[in-house]
Amino acid sequence: MKERKVPLRTCVVTREKLEKKDLLRIVKNNEGEVFVDETGKANGRGAYIKKDIETLEKAIKTKALERHLETTISDEVYEEIRKIIER
Repeated sequence: MKERKVPLRTCVVTREKLEKKDLLRIVKNNEGEVFVDETGKANGRGAYIKKDIETLEKAIKTKALERHLETTISDEVYEEIRKIIER
């Protein structure tokens, strides 16, 4: 039986290549809204971040997500990411 290819994506903060299930996708859509895409299928520019509190703290400090999505990200979005990671 043929093995399925596991989709790999790069974390914008740590630059690690990880499986999609180990990452969280943050999306900026055409209207400029930034939100967490738990389905991984929303339209817009996406950035992946590792599901880890330390990585999130580093992303906030270095503004890596903001640079990648080319917009400012509100504290509410970061809090939503934190809640999802802590699940």
